[in-house]
This record gives sequence, structure tokens and C-alpha cells, in this order.
Amino acid sequence: MGQFEGRTAVVTGGGTGIGLATARRLAADGAHVFVTGRREAELDRAVETIGPERATAVVGDISEPADLDRLYDAVRARGRGLDVLFANAGTASFATLEEITEEHFDRIFGVNVRGTVFTVQKALPLLNDGASVILNSSVRADDGVAAFGAYAASKAAIRSFARTWANELKGRGVRVNAISPGTIDTPGLDAVVATQDVPDAADESAASGTSVTKAQFAANVPLGRIGRADEVADAVAFLASGRSGFILGANLYVDGGENQL
Repeated sequence: MGQFEGRTAVVTGGGTGIGLATARRLAADGAHVFVTGRREAELDRAVETIGPERATAVVGDISEPADLDRLYDAVRARGRGLDVLFANAGTASFATLEEITEEHFDRIFGVNVRGTVFTVQKALPLLNDGASVILNSSVRADDGVAAFGAYAASKAAIRSFARTWANELKGRGVRVNAISPGTIDTPGLDAVVATQDVPDAADESAASGTSVTKAQFAANVPLGRIGRADEVADAVAFLASGRSGFILGANLYVDGGENQL
């Protein structure tokens, strides 16, 4: 029996990268995982990889309230409430203060901030007592890297939400925590390497700079390598489990020391 046997989880941005790795990990430990994202083909592959008996795909964009309603209608139809919510989905594009446009700002905050707010708010009626909510922040919220202004601010908001919501939901026994990944080897990072630019990417792990090789990224990490998506998934699974039962409102860095040393 896995530690999440009989439990229900939702992973937003679950088609690739950190979201997919987390969905696989939760399912391997017994959960039935609802994965959502904007790209149907990726979600279909995710369900095939995880196994249809353990995963359900719901196509949608977290910045669209109607899409979130469809997601939670599917969870509600299963009839077991919701035990784990990993609010992972986000977007990243980069501009200096001089370059920021209204469109850039609205897109970043519309997905990362507004989308996360309503991802969690709309889940509230379904959250079982003792449920765990994990928000995906980023090391970029702390370090002031040039051109990451709007993105970093949106991730700082995520960190702040974790504290406030943890306080608001503690009476139900619902624990809210955050994770802050560093440079993680995902399709988002591959896009950076391939284009030699910082792309407009859906995966958190693309938000790590403009270096054009993975070796250059690794050189900035004290452990001497970039991280793996499954290592972030391990951290999410820990925060989702009873093993972290005395952890509330915290932010767990999964960055190889990148923002710690």
C-alpha cells in the first residue's frame, strides 16, 4: 500500500517537466491524479505514461475560470474529495523594466498570480480535512536577476500566498506550503539551450537565466549539476504526506544550494 493509496490529487501543468514527474510520483504511491494543462497531446501522453487507472486528464488553462470549473467538476464526480493539490502551472517570459509592456505584465500575473489564486480558491469545497496544498514558487523570487522582474514578483506573491493561506486554512487541518525549484532539467530548460534565448515557457524550470548550455547552468549550482524533475517531485510528495505533518507555511528550496550558498 502506497502512502497516498485511496487519495485524490490534482497537479496543474501536469503534462511535462516538474508537473509530470510529480503526477507520476503521487500515482506510484497510490493516488489517483488529475492532471491538467493547455496541451491535450501532452496530457494524453502523461496519462499513458502514468496509467489510465491512476490518472485522468482534463485540458484547461488555469487563467480561465471556466476551465478550472471543469477540472473540479471532474474531481467532484469521482466522489472522494481532494487530498493533494500541487498548484504547479505557470508561465515565464522575461523583460527588463524598460522593456516591460502591459501585455507582458498581464500575462505573467494573469497566469502565475490570478491563476494560482483561483486554482486554490475553487478547490476549497473539495479539500478533505488534512489535505495538503503545495504552491510552486521559484528561487528567482529572491535573487534579483536582471529581466526577471515581473516573473520574480509573481513568484514572490506565490510565496506570500503560502503563508497567508496556511494561516487561513489551518483550522480545517489543511496544510499549505511552497516549494522553490532552482535550475531543473526539463523541456523548458531544453528550450533555453536550443534557442539561446529565454523563451516564453510554461515550465517553472525555464526561469533560470540566458546561459546557452546546461554546463553553464550547472556551473552556477553549488552541487555542480542541474536538478532533475523527479527530485522536485520527491519534495512535493514529502510536503503532501504525513511525514511533513508539522510543516506549515514553509518554503522548501530544491535548488542544489543555488540560492542558499
